[in-house]
Amino acid sequence: MTDVIRTRGLRKRFGRTTALDGLDLSVTAGEVHGFLGPNGAGKSTTLRILLGLARASGGEATLFGRDPWAEAARLHERLAYVPGDVSLWPNLTGGEAIDLLSRLRGGKVGREEVRKQRDRLIEAFQLDPRVKGRAYSKGNRQKVALVAAFATPCELYLFDEPTSGLDPLMEQVFNREIARVAHEGATVLLSSHILSEVETLCDRVSIIRAGRTVESGTLAELRHLTRTQVTFVHVPGRERAIEAIEATHDVLIEHGQVSFTVDSDRVAGVLPALAALGVHGLTIAPPSLEELFLRHYGDAPEAAPPDPGTTTPTPAAQAASAAQAAPAAQPPHGRHAAVAEQTSPSEEASR
Repeated sequence: MTDVIRTRGLRKRFGRTTALDGLDLSVTAGEVHGFLGPNGAGKSTTLRILLGLARASGGEATLFGRDPWAEAARLHERLAYVPGDVSLWPNLTGGEAIDLLSRLRGGKVGREEVRKQRDRLIEAFQLDPRVKGRAYSKGNRQKVALVAAFATPCELYLFDEPTSGLDPLMEQVFNREIARVAHEGATVLLSSHILSEVETLCDRVSIIRAGRTVESGTLAELRHLTRTQVTFVHVPGRERAIEAIEATHDVLIEHGQVSFTVDSDRVAGVLPALAALGVHGLTIAPPSLEELFLRHYGDAPEAAPPDPGTTTPTPAAQAASAAQAAPAAQPPHGRHAAVAEQTSPSEEASR
């Protein structure tokens, strides 16, 4: 399938700080791709380069086969972006901000259809659109950006910690909207720290560390890299037989339970031995995304430097970017440059 997003050997330096150090990333058309990494790993810097808000120091980055730095305005018409910290124009209501972003973005869908979608999303996210931007809480500012992003259909959605500040019920609404746009054929790149969210929504996952991709693949593929947990009820007198089972690790017998781990690709070979023992209360749990994540970060020798790309753009910048892409933080591109220069909700919610 065609890569909507593609980076090869992507590098970015801010003075003496290296934010990206040869990052490779591929996101194919129609997939929901999880983008994981701790603060400072380079996630936000990567997104800013993909949006044309920052220029790469080296390597290659393309969206839809085009250079995001050279063709930001054109590419922004095909995507939507929501950052993790949305800022709004203080004197505009939430509804006015959403309408402004929708008009800036344009699109092939008629105004009536956009209005219906907007009203449905406002109700789903339980947002009061009459409130001024200055009076919104962080969670409600996030909702404004999400409504603006989902109200107008687009080909690509870029999300950088989009559910930050949302309660669990609103996270469920977000999950449903992601499923909806994915069903409609859109491509999604979701940067998140909420591992359960990524595990639920994403077809593939890339884990980055210190500006480099350390693992990428489907959850099924990545789980083969981590051991599976096996537990069952302990019957006294079978300790030696249990320890004799091949391919087991970390055998532990306590509180009436036996537990051990086994390489995920060798689980099938362990089952006959367990059947011969007549075990009951058997539970086999595949490794979670959290375990995969901790495998790469739990032993980090040193803290990663702060990600220079995590700065929050202002509303003007967001609007600019939003007009074209989702929210942009720099006005140097095209007709929306006048509104850009921060990363306001416009920019983030744009599309």
